[in-house]
Amino acid sequence: MKLPVVRISICIALIAMCCISCKANNSSSQVSEPKVKTTKKATKATTTKQAAKAETNKSSQLQVVEVKSDKMGRNISNLVVLPEQYFIDSSSTYPVLYLLHGYSDDYMAWQNHVDLTKHANKYGFIIVCPDGQDSWYFDSPIDPTYQFETYITQELRNYIESNYRTINDIKHRAITGLSMGGHGALWLAWRHPDIYGMCGSMSGGVDITTIKDHYKIDKRLGKYADNEAVWKSHSVMNLVPTLKPENDQFIIIDDGTSDIFIKDNRALHAALKEHKIKHDYSERPGRHSWDYWVESLERHLRDFSSRIFMIKMGDC
Repeated sequence: MKLPVVRISICIALIAMCCISCKANNSSSQVSEPKVKTTKKATKATTTKQAAKAETNKSSQLQVVEVKSDKMGRNISNLVVLPEQYFIDSSSTYPVLYLLHGYSDDYMAWQNHVDLTKHANKYGFIIVCPDGQDSWYFDSPIDPTYQFETYITQELRNYIESNYRTINDIKHRAITGLSMGGHGALWLAWRHPDIYGMCGSMSGGVDITTIKDHYKIDKRLGKYADNEAVWKSHSVMNLVPTLKPENDQFIIIDDGTSDIFIKDNRALHAALKEHKIKHDYSERPGRHSWDYWVESLERHLRDFSSRIFMIKMGDC
């Protein structure tokens, strides 16, 4: 009768030993768990450093510069956006896109609605956004502090080409803009075809005589009733007869079918066709809004980039 008791005691002892072993294993697992957490924390720290480095690089790509205008007697703010490659290869040079904002905005308007560094990286342009204020981008005949045609075509351009590695010829200079900036881009390019080889307009207010009671144009040109000839001479629409069909300037014009300036843009398109001026005109659904302009900017940059590629290939 004693033997079974011994066997039972042995079994109990074995079971107890197994339980102790299991507790030890569980304890070991609990000790190793903090190491896994530490690894995760280290990964997060590395990611944070990478993000900080990327943000630093992005910040260096975005430069706000104050440029003195001798003609206006004051400094003007500008945003300069550099491709990331600019900092990698110190021997590289780049085409320049002057990107103009609309009425009541400023030099940061484009960057506030779209990441311009991505466009600069993708298409290889130095992008310059001047503060055009409410100037309509011409030299005001009545206000000496609003001389933005001279500022952008001469003073700002000279500053950019003296301080950045740019390709300084007309084939590698482009200018485009939205609304008031669309009018300004065509105004500057068509009056200075020796400077800009490419130009564009997005929803441009291309005939200022149709909006004579709005947008402070009278502050720059005087009242329309007293200065009708001045207004007409400062409207992009009336520059068309001065353009030459043999001029190789690359022109892009687009507008939304529900835009406030669609009639004026269609009239401009018809006038260009009548005078046999080569241009790319398009319409698509859209209103006078940033959704439309952000998409348009991609199209303009793509077409300007393709134009430069064709020039390199010797096709134009």
